[in-house]
This record gives sequence, C-alpha cells and structure tokens, in this order.
Amino acid sequence: MPRLEFKPSALTDLADIAEFIARDNPRRGLSFVGEIEQACRLWAENPLAGRERHDTREGIRSFPHGNYVVFYIPLSDGIMVVRVLHASRDHRHMV
Repeated sequence: MPRLEFKPSALTDLADIAEFIARDNPRRGLSFVGEIEQACRLWAENPLAGRERHDTREGIRSFPHGNYVVFYIPLSDGIMVVRVLHASRDHRHMV
C-alpha cells in the first residue's frame, strides 16, 4: 500500500473544509472530506500523475477535487499532502 502523509497544515485545511460544509449539511461535511482522503489514496499510487505546480513551489504537484485543489509532494512510495485549498484562492503564497 502506498504511503499517504498529511502535513499539519493540510489536516487543518481538511478540518476547516468539513466545518464550513457542515454548517449547511453536517453529513456532507464529513463525506466530502472522506472523498478527498480517498482521492489522495488513489493519487498516492501514482505520485507523478498530478499537475506540476512550478507557479507555487518547486516539487509541488496538485489535483482538483470539486472546488478544491490538493497540493502534494511526491514521495518515492506515495505522497505528502501539503495543503487543500479552495480553487478560487491565490495559491502561490499559501503552499
């Protein structure tokens, strides 16, 4: 099984996303974050598949999920998720 790690900043992002969505729909808040985590597990199987993000930081890749973008660092045996941010935000200085 590929390695999947989350930086503390990514865990905070996921908690914030769940809380924001849960204001309108508590179940959906948890299920949406679960979908992101499942997508991360799939991307960990092919760490170089995501889009290169030289515009944010060298070595960072990303993939979209709904209105969010998951930023990660490829590892030899998986990925390390750095941030999970809304697509409308300026990511260049946040990752």
